[in-house]
Amino acid sequence: MDQHFTARFVAGGDPVEITDAVPLLDAALMGGVRFPTSCRNGTCRTCMCRLVQGKVAYRIEWPGLTPEEKADNYILPCVAYAQSDLVLDAPAARRIA
Repeated sequence: MDQHFTARFVAGGDPVEITDAVPLLDAALMGGVRFPTSCRNGTCRTCMCRLVQGKVAYRIEWPGLTPEEKADNYILPCVAYAQSDLVLDAPAARRIA
């Protein structure tokens, strides 16, 4: 059974409903928020943003983040799956709906 959460953005706007069944980037898009993206597999870093609050998990061994970026709570939404409600600092994300 899919778990449902919300994602809020530091820049404002209404929270977006997300699920743990799809990567955060896809869940946000279904909720009307578009991230810049290119590879969609965790290597190009185009969608990188900072996790202010909450928890995500990866289904790949090591996404394309440095240890320092991980320590500073940066995530790659294209390969990150929500594990809780999230607050994201994603200046390049844009509401489309």
